[in-house]
Amino acid sequence: MARGIEIRQAHFPGRAPIDAYGNGGFRFADMSHRGSILCLPSGIHGWDAEEGAALTPDLFARVIAEAEGIEVLLVGTGRSLVPLPAALKAALREKGIGSDPMSTGAAVRTYNIMLAESRAVAAALIAV
Repeated sequence: MARGIEIRQAHFPGRAPIDAYGNGGFRFADMSHRGSILCLPSGIHGWDAEEGAALTPDLFARVIAEAEGIEVLLVGTGRSLVPLPAALKAALREKGIGSDPMSTGAAVRTYNIMLAESRAVAAALIAV
């Protein structure tokens, strides 16, 4: 039986520093991903977020589901800082997650430092 191409959700099953970002994606663990990503305790996942889109609690459902392993969520909002909406901050805080929005570049650099320090950090990075 011939099989066609199998499309799966992008997922790297581990924690890894981000080696590069830009041109609409990220490089990490000798791989590249086009589009936005979530860096969570369960690994690095493709994420359907785009610069300028509304940042809703639903968009962060996977983050909230893994709240137990996350103390701080860095949110890379694109080329520039975009404040997080009150509803999203409240949903994260309710699960014990502190949130810190910043440009994607700043979030990548901060994530890499906190990851190297073995901190309970996660990142939601919008591709630029």
